Amino acid sequence: MAVTVLSAERSDEVVTVLCDAFFDYPVMRYVLGTQPDYDSRIRTLIGLFVAARVAREDLMLGVHDGAGALVAAALVNLPGGRIPPASFETYRQSVWAELGEEERLRYDAYGTASHGFDPDEPHHHLGMIGVRSSHHGQGLGRVLLDHLHRVVEADPGSRGVSLNTELPRNVELYKHFGYRITGHAGVGPDLETWAFYRPSEGRRI
Repeated sequence: MAVTVLSAERSDEVVTVLCDAFFDYPVMRYVLGTQPDYDSRIRTLIGLFVAARVAREDLMLGVHDGAGALVAAALVNLPGGRIPPASFETYRQSVWAELGEEERLRYDAYGTASHGFDPDEPHHHLGMIGVRSSHHGQGLGRVLLDHLHRVVEADPGSRGVSLNTELPRNVELYKHFGYRITGHAGVGPDLETWAFYRPSEGRRI
C-alpha cells in the first residue's frame, strides 16, 4: 500500500485512526486517569497532538484501504523545531483547561521522561504511529516506518529518527527495524518509557 502525506484538512481522520489505535495505550490511560467520558477525552488529547503537528507544519503520513478510507497514520516532528503561531498556544491552554490540571501535570511528567534522551543532532521524531484495530496484522506499521526511513535518508538536514514506546513488547520490534535504545525511564507507578534512535545509514557504526 502507498503512503501519502496528509494535509491539515485530513486532521479529523487522523485523530479518528489514532484514537482507535491508542485507545488503551499506557500513556493515554496514565494521562487521562479514571475520569468519565474517556472516549471524548482521548479524542481531545489526540486532537491536541495532531493540531500541534499542523501548527508547526510537521509531517503527517497515512495509508488508505481500497475504498479510500484512512486506516493507518503517523505523526512526525521535522528537524528544526518550528515555532507554532500564538493561536496554537491559546488552543493548547484551552485543551488542558478542559482535561484538567492533574492531567496536564501527568503529561508534563511523561514528556520530561520521554524526551530526556533525545539526540542533540538534528533528526526526525516519530511521535505517534498507529493502525486501526480492524487492519492489524497487515503490515501497515512497517509500511509507514519504511517510508519514514526513506524520507529521513533523503533529507540532508536530518541525522536519523527517534521515537519512544511504552509497551515492553515493542522493544525488540524496534530493534529489528534498526533502532537502538538510548534511554529507559519510569514515569509513574505503572508507566515506563523506552527511547530509541535510528541513525541515518551513512552514520551507522
